[in-house]
Amino acid sequence: MADARAEFDTVTPDRLRDWFRDYEASARADEALCLPLFERLLDGPLADPRALGQLSELLDVMAGLSADPGTVCCAMLFVAERHGAPMAPWREGLPVAVRERLDSLLRLQQVQAENVEEGAREGGSAEGLRRLLLALVSDVRVVLIALAWQLVLLRGAKGHPQHATRLARETMLIHAPLANRLGVWQLKWELEDLAFRFEEPEAYQRVARQVAERRADREGFIRDFIERLGEVLAEAGIRGEVVGRPKHIYSIYKKMQRKGLDIRELFDLRAVRVLVEDVPACYSVLGLVHTHWQPIPGEFDDYVTTPKGNNYQSLHTAVVGPEGKSVEVQIRTWDMNEHAELGVAAHWRYKEGGPNDPAFDRKVVAMRQLLDASDGDLGDEDLLESFRAATSEDRVYALTPRGQVIDLARGATVLDFAYHVHTEVGHRCRGAKVNGRIVPLTQRVENGDRVEILTAREPRPSRDWLNPRLGFIHGARARAKVRQWFKRESHEEHVVEGRELVEEGLRRMGLAESDLAGVPERFQLKTVEDLYAAVGNGDLTVAQVAGAAERLATPETETQPEDLVTRTPKRGRGGGRRKGSGITIEGVGNLMTTIARCCQPVPGDPVVGYITRGRGVTIHRADCPNVLRWQGEEAHRLLDVHWGTREEGRYKVGLQILAYDRRELFKDISSVMASAEVPVRDISSHPEDGGDRMDIRLQVEVRDYEQLSELLSRLGNIRNVIETRRLREQAA
Repeated sequence: MADARAEFDTVTPDRLRDWFRDYEASARADEALCLPLFERLLDGPLADPRALGQLSELLDVMAGLSADPGTVCCAMLFVAERHGAPMAPWREGLPVAVRERLDSLLRLQQVQAENVEEGAREGGSAEGLRRLLLALVSDVRVVLIALAWQLVLLRGAKGHPQHATRLARETMLIHAPLANRLGVWQLKWELEDLAFRFEEPEAYQRVARQVAERRADREGFIRDFIERLGEVLAEAGIRGEVVGRPKHIYSIYKKMQRKGLDIRELFDLRAVRVLVEDVPACYSVLGLVHTHWQPIPGEFDDYVTTPKGNNYQSLHTAVVGPEGKSVEVQIRTWDMNEHAELGVAAHWRYKEGGPNDPAFDRKVVAMRQLLDASDGDLGDEDLLESFRAATSEDRVYALTPRGQVIDLARGATVLDFAYHVHTEVGHRCRGAKVNGRIVPLTQRVENGDRVEILTAREPRPSRDWLNPRLGFIHGARARAKVRQWFKRESHEEHVVEGRELVEEGLRRMGLAESDLAGVPERFQLKTVEDLYAAVGNGDLTVAQVAGAAERLATPETETQPEDLVTRTPKRGRGGGRRKGSGITIEGVGNLMTTIARCCQPVPGDPVVGYITRGRGVTIHRADCPNVLRWQGEEAHRLLDVHWGTREEGRYKVGLQILAYDRRELFKDISSVMASAEVPVRDISSHPEDGGDRMDIRLQVEVRDYEQLSELLSRLGNIRNVIETRRLREQAA
């Protein structure tokens, strides 16, 4: 389309008509789109001479970017919209792709206009805003129109200082970095130079005087040098491509600032790049360059043999060219160049710095590759499909009411957004507006959404927020903050709730008189209050606390592991374990064991073995009254035992249920036993208080302490049940 470019000496409708005819002919469009649309707009918004002038400038820039007819139509409609024309009447009859492109462009401009000032005030927000703008784009050509329009505005800002300063700030913040990332060099240099000229006029003039050449003269010098170097390569039989451009004023200024150099110490004001097939060809070209032009000492760097940390590879040298002017020459292979332009060594990443984001980098690479594609490579629909497939991201970018960009994982809700803004905002969140509309807290955030969080005076998260099935929170970060709030702010409630649970559980277990002073240490807690809080918030169970309390009941066990009771062996040597009993006996061989009926210990209880006459060893609870009696005259018959861990068995235990009598009471008790998979070996009952209350006794078999605790709790929840507890003693 370069042959369709026109210089607009005077902007008239006839002049533009001729341009459109030549352009559509050179673009080989299937049907005329631009000229009919232009004729329609002439009767409306483009009747304004200023609008016509801006359109001519924009078309000039778009021609240099090889824009397709659909993009030119979109640019034309955009100029009309900027001059106050409603878009609805003018969109009719245009292809769907053009209408979608226009919507995306208008959205882009709206977000930029609303948030660029915030981005300028907060440096950290500028990168987020750039990412947001790219995330909003469904077609890379939309970005080209936005960049070209900004250049048109900058060109026309001379003589309007305040307007020019604002445009310059926008350009440096948004447009120049985007042009840099997308490799649109013909726009980047002019955007930066014009913005630099308006923002820092004195510095601009100083560097311009030091350069002492017009850009046109430097471009002519580069063209001549490229032509001569191409002839040298052809004579040597080396296939390669030579490209180059002069360094622009803002780039010279930044390098002088960054390296603290005087302009006389810069040898890359004019630079060319040679691209060849392989590494040997790189060094052959280097030899030819040094043969035909005098190398400047100290300006040679071999990044091919010794790549940079980001794996950047290239040969750099500087030579004295025609008229005694220095020229930097970079020599690399095509693969090296692709890595330098699109890989982790990308020029824009090196210039701008910032954190590495692979997903975002892939999007930039995809955009540049599509911009580099020739018009014939991809059709319009194929181009869109390729772009969307290559740039799908797992991040979304939304805005606060003040314009700060919030970066969230895709799928995040407005509640995630609130916690990302600030923890207290999340805790106090009671509702949200998205783009001015009230939405539920489960609403997912999309790119470009403006989210306003409605807050209460006091923080009050809901426990429902932690339920993943309800969909309030998507990210682990917000979920962790909600959990922390409940642990911290509800400490007193958890202490009260935990105390009630522990006291009730100990009572049911027959441990109401237990001293809990040593229990917290078993769970790495400091105080009994912390123990209650841990039970209240679900970190510990009542059964764990009860088990630890029982293990501490005997002074000799206080410093032992909680799953072991040890004493000095009273007699014998060796050790044994009764097969299938789940009990290990210290100090004796393999003896028959039975569980004592008087106290019926279960796994987790501190236990002692008693050598009987003819029945082997009977296992008793350590606090069984019989054991306490035998510790005097019959202490020699007591053995140290502890519960085994390799085999699972069932252990008999007695339970007592006090309940008001009613129909189907025993049916409900049987249902609980069946659902808990607890066998009932014996059951008896008798009335109390004239028959209104029933005292029910059961013999059951449980696997362990946890099952016993859960069973007592479930029995206690049966209707009309007054109390459930473990029977501590039974007749032998």
